[in-house]
Amino acid sequence: MSAATQPAQELPAATLSDRIKMYMVAGRQAIIEQLQYRLANMMFMVHILIEPVIYLVVWTTVSEAQGGSVGGYTTAQFAGYYIIWTLVRQFNLSMGPHSFHWRIKEGRLAAELLRPVHPLQVDIGYYLGYKIPQVIYWLPMGILLWLLFRPEVNPELWQILVFPVALMLAFFVRFLFMWVLGLVCFWTERVDAIFELYFVLELLFSGRLVPLSVMPAWAQTVANFMPFQWTFYFPIEVLLGRVDPQALGWGLLAQLAWITGGYLFIMLVWKQAIKHFTAVGS
Repeated sequence: MSAATQPAQELPAATLSDRIKMYMVAGRQAIIEQLQYRLANMMFMVHILIEPVIYLVVWTTVSEAQGGSVGGYTTAQFAGYYIIWTLVRQFNLSMGPHSFHWRIKEGRLAAELLRPVHPLQVDIGYYLGYKIPQVIYWLPMGILLWLLFRPEVNPELWQILVFPVALMLAFFVRFLFMWVLGLVCFWTERVDAIFELYFVLELLFSGRLVPLSVMPAWAQTVANFMPFQWTFYFPIEVLLGRVDPQALGWGLLAQLAWITGGYLFIMLVWKQAIKHFTAVGS
């Protein structure tokens, strides 16, 4: 049999050790990149802080006008909510669908498809590493906000210990659904309206705009059928000390369910999406 007619040899399946090494390499690359552009990252941090600071000023003003409490939140608890919000927002930053669109348009995905590993796995490793410098950049801002607004945050020890778990699961929920949204780019380039609709829903039903318990009952019911509250509201409430053990258990299970659903959906749709892929760009 000539070399031309020999069947191509399949690559061996990646072991857990191989995947961990890949995650570490991708994570190290993210850390190096983020530390290299310190000034740009600090400016980005300031940009991100504008949104919660506006919410914080508005709701503390409303709370004081209402006698010091709105929807079960005191003025100091609103301060705590939006300061923790800044940490959660910084931690669950993910590759947005616009970046996915750029990735296809510029031909970056074409090169990534030549690698013997799914692009999703590389992205997971990259964004896990991305968290480390972003949390470091957040620390001075968080301390400054804490000193300025004097929040009321009273978690018990077990809530403090569970918070990193809820925070990491919140990241995975948001990361996977950003990926799901990015897959739309395989079918159409007119994606802006879809993306904007998604982000409006996230803003309303995640607790990003206002704590869900302050919203009308119907909005809280709708939020229960969406993944958004598990990316913002739930981890914030855990560190505020407003979640009891039973609600915590159900919340963690809900996060795991949305992660599993998001991952399975990506694996299912990816096979169809890649059939629509056409390599373009430089």
